[in-house]
Amino acid sequence: MTDNPNRWRTIDIVVASVIAVAFGVIFWAWNTVWSVTEGAFAFFPPSQTILYGVWLIPAVLGGLIVRKPGAALYTELVAAIVSALLGNAWGATVIPQGLVQGLGAELAFAALRYRSFSLVPALLAGALTGLSASIYDFFVWNSEAALWSYRVPYAALTVVSGTILAGLGSWALVRALVPTGVLDRFGAGRERATI
Repeated sequence: MTDNPNRWRTIDIVVASVIAVAFGVIFWAWNTVWSVTEGAFAFFPPSQTILYGVWLIPAVLGGLIVRKPGAALYTELVAAIVSALLGNAWGATVIPQGLVQGLGAELAFAALRYRSFSLVPALLAGALTGLSASIYDFFVWNSEAALWSYRVPYAALTVVSGTILAGLGSWALVRALVPTGVLDRFGAGRERATI
């Protein structure tokens, strides 16, 4: 009997949970950054979404490290739950938002059948989590805002932020962690010799 490569191991659950909790705390701090920078983006409020990608990192990072179905979704959702428990301006509404955001990255990894975790899949996961986040916000947070002067640029910039901060950023973080050996029990760590 062979092991199912998609079956979660205890270490997968632990590492995904650690990433999620760490980012839940980072979210708590990032919420403050978002609030205090609103004035800096007053010239064009949708441009503030260039900062959005930080909230999307756990989905891509969890998927790149754990490499199992559900990893991106789990990591982003747990990070959102931790963020809600720590307190934020949006309350528990960040939980379904985290679910939707994680689903975007999950779809990218699923489309590649959980077999490719290089830069291009990381960028795709970042873009799709940005897209799913912007779709959620389009209807939940920004439904009253003007379509072409606010919602469309907001969505486009969220996708760009997700691609760069969550996609490229998570890929770079994994590449930085690989030489340390902390990912040796994961597919990313086993690729060390090929980097």
